[in-house]
Amino acid sequence: MCGIVAAVARENIVDVLIEGLKKLEYRGYDSAGLAVAAGQGMRRLRAAGRVAELERRAEGLQAPAGIAHTRWATHGVPCERNAHPHVSGGVAVVHNGIIENHEALRVELQGRGYAFSSDTDTETIAHLVEEALQDEPDLFAAVRRATARLAGAYAIAVIDERDRRRIVVAREGSPLLLGIGEQGVYAASDASALLQTTRRFIYLENGDAAQLTADGLHIVDAAGQAVERPVVVSELSADAVDLGQYRHYMQKEIFEQPAALADTLEMTGLGGRIAPEVLGAEAREVLGGIRRILILACGTSSHAGLVARYWLEEIAGIPTSVEIASEYRYRESVADPDQLVVAISQSGETADTLAALRHAKAQGMTRTLALCNVPESAIVRECALRFITRAGPEIGVASTKAFTTQLAGLFLLTLVVAAQRGRLGEQEESRYLRELRHLPAAVADALKLEPAIADWARRFADKRHAIFLGRGRHFPIALEGALKLKEISYIHAEAYAAGELKHGPLALVDRDMPVIAVAPNDSLLEKLKSNLQEVRARGGELYVFADADSRIEESDGVHILHLPEHYGVLSPVLHVVPLQLLSYHVALIKGTDVDKPRNLAKSVTVE
Repeated sequence: MCGIVAAVARENIVDVLIEGLKKLEYRGYDSAGLAVAAGQGMRRLRAAGRVAELERRAEGLQAPAGIAHTRWATHGVPCERNAHPHVSGGVAVVHNGIIENHEALRVELQGRGYAFSSDTDTETIAHLVEEALQDEPDLFAAVRRATARLAGAYAIAVIDERDRRRIVVAREGSPLLLGIGEQGVYAASDASALLQTTRRFIYLENGDAAQLTADGLHIVDAAGQAVERPVVVSELSADAVDLGQYRHYMQKEIFEQPAALADTLEMTGLGGRIAPEVLGAEAREVLGGIRRILILACGTSSHAGLVARYWLEEIAGIPTSVEIASEYRYRESVADPDQLVVAISQSGETADTLAALRHAKAQGMTRTLALCNVPESAIVRECALRFITRAGPEIGVASTKAFTTQLAGLFLLTLVVAAQRGRLGEQEESRYLRELRHLPAAVADALKLEPAIADWARRFADKRHAIFLGRGRHFPIALEGALKLKEISYIHAEAYAAGELKHGPLALVDRDMPVIAVAPNDSLLEKLKSNLQEVRARGGELYVFADADSRIEESDGVHILHLPEHYGVLSPVLHVVPLQLLSYHVALIKGTDVDKPRNLAKSVTVE
């Protein structure tokens, strides 16, 4: 994996390919390449490193059709030899996903005389298509014959130098969409890659294959039957993915959180009640009689699910479990058809979460809800209910505004379930909704702490390790803070429920181990204070994010920042914001690649 752009048009498409790859840089990658049908044959260019180097090599190149790719290494080390596109004869292929049977295919193809020049699984696809063309000279038919041999996940785009005004694409498991423009037809793994060209998109389904020409397209499904997929007009604009006044996308997205929360909560209206239909037209039926909730998610989204577990059990009184999606389908679990399965994903294409959702459904758990930022995504399409967060495009690999809008959506779910179960009176529900609607203003106030947080960050830049502490519903916020620091500053950080300090982690504390604590003024504050004293007694340096009324005083080795207000049950949404800012400013000082941290990809579409 990581990003695909393809184009066939009545004009030069090289600039479209390069610009599309630039828009996909946020996904994380280690090399880039393109292949175009130019002149009397095919021209392939590849470069290890950034798209800028590929752009330099492609200067002056013109062609009416081509494919391009940014690669995040899965099979084979990052280098030009393993960069896409991969070729065989006159065929070039770019590919996202993982071909699980590539080793067997490689042995088979080598036995028939095909030589491999890379370590990738993708090269097998190029050879399979080239071989199919020997018997079937039509590229569309040859690609479909080749993909029938593949096991695993793929989104591919293929071009043949013998058919220079046509591109063939196909998908199974990995996302791929088509863009309909005035001058031609385009394909990409993400709409943001094509917004400079069109806002009209077709989202291909699993098993679909399509042939694209400058004059139109033809799609068939997995059975080979011609199909028409709906055209979706995106609400995004090219400006939405521009950096604007900010130094990094992560900084921009941190400061977009008040607007993202306001947009996400817009559908709550001005009344004192929230209708179940905010989750979908069939919400009353799907939620009726549920006895448990199972949340499936990965990474940051799983931390949102852990916060929601506190809300759902405390307010709605419903047993809730949170499973790491990458582990869930590989253990024997007890199915419950009366359980609501909630799948959380920013992109809606997270491979592990999608696979876990399908596993749950296969066990008979068909009451499903997608909580996602992309309305046309696979997870949304496969769930009975959906709540679409309106965070807008999130470019930075380290998630920020997607997380806080997920929390807002999960709190709405809590209110809906609580009301359905008769545990939420009208006055209490009205109060919760007022607090929700005030969140954008409260987050905006929390962002004003940035200068003080930047000062704190200077003390972290030379550290190698850090501990984050939280209690209750703020323990997942400590987990999220530690994850952010790891992701973008490369400082090793661990998070613990503060009461666990004396059960082992306290052995790590010394003067060189900063300890960051989330300290809201809640029922566990006094317990947390005792835990903080344990740190100070061992010489640990404390950095405490407290509420305005938390009654924690600064002293030698104890540094305090007070958030503008205490926000009760919704406090986790506020307390994560300064942790995001802390990680950002530490990374700035350390000079790391904030938006594209090493070894990570934004959209994880393979296992």
